[in-house]
Amino acid sequence: MNGLSKKRLPDRAEGAGAEEAPSAIRRQVEERERLMLSLHGCWSAQTQGRLHHEPECPIRTAFQRDRDRIVYSNAFRRLKHKTQVFLAPIGLADNYRTRLTHTLEVAEMSRTISRAMGLNEDLAEAIALGHDLGHTPFGHSGEAVLKEVYARQFSHQQQGVRVVDLLENNGKGLNLCREVCDGILKHSKGFGKIMPEETPRALPGTMEGRVVRIADIMAYLNHDLDDAVRSRVVSMADVPEKCVRVLGKTHSQRATRMISDVIHNSQETEGRLCLKTSGAMHDAMVEMRKFLYMRVYRSAQVHTAFVKAKKILAELYYYFLTHEEQLRNELVALEMDCCHSASEPLERIACDCIASMTDQHALSLYERIFFPALLT
Repeated sequence: MNGLSKKRLPDRAEGAGAEEAPSAIRRQVEERERLMLSLHGCWSAQTQGRLHHEPECPIRTAFQRDRDRIVYSNAFRRLKHKTQVFLAPIGLADNYRTRLTHTLEVAEMSRTISRAMGLNEDLAEAIALGHDLGHTPFGHSGEAVLKEVYARQFSHQQQGVRVVDLLENNGKGLNLCREVCDGILKHSKGFGKIMPEETPRALPGTMEGRVVRIADIMAYLNHDLDDAVRSRVVSMADVPEKCVRVLGKTHSQRATRMISDVIHNSQETEGRLCLKTSGAMHDAMVEMRKFLYMRVYRSAQVHTAFVKAKKILAELYYYFLTHEEQLRNELVALEMDCCHSASEPLERIACDCIASMTDQHALSLYERIFFPALLT
């Protein structure tokens, strides 16, 4: 014995089948949620359901099940080879964030905030882990090029819902709960207000989804600066004094201060929980975002790489429109060959294929298609 008391699992009822006892385990976890969550938390037992009805898991709650489905998905694994900001940096490449490590940092922040505020950690974690499943290769340059060549309405958040509803599991989707899909769809704020004042329809319907929305920007403000300093695009001496003073000098300080500030400044007003930061923290985060956009995202090093990346994806997209057999072969490699109906436009299929690729896959494919073969 390790000295920790272990709660006895519920006994199997006399004559009960093997499937009945595990269902009691799930009900016990759901009851624990009712006792521990605040009035603003989302109970898994009261989920609005899934796109397609299916029997509940006998052990895991609905949101725990969604979290696991996301982690085991192809789209989640591919995030490890998708760019966050710096495209294949030379030197300390393994130390730079990828879309996957960004996702994990968002999940950690979301869980910490949710736990402190009495919200559902499992739901927050599921949304956070799934929030960037629709992201393209080469960071936001990939999203920009698909807006140009496919449709201006393209967005990685809408593509993320398409991934979990259709593209994963070779056309079957992940069949996630509506609350998780809602959080994925509404997590992004672009260059909008850090602490949004939009109408409720523009925000996630759950407080857990709103926590992820804020944790997303907290994570990238922190680690994008960290990577920018590592790459020598900027130095800490370049960072505005207000940002250093309020947010801190290190990654750990910045994360701790931003998380603590949200937890301690959020308020309940007329029965509704409003996520807020202090005025000083809000101003520092706004200033940091402006600094990153001007000095990092639009820097010569990052911009030059993004221009090259956009050219690669645009040429692959137009190539697929005139080489359907090659497109179908790529869908097989991505395990997406059964995802589209016969009536689906070729442009939509090519967009799905491009958006699902990793950086390495796109680079390798571009080389095979457009580079001349060496004679031996």
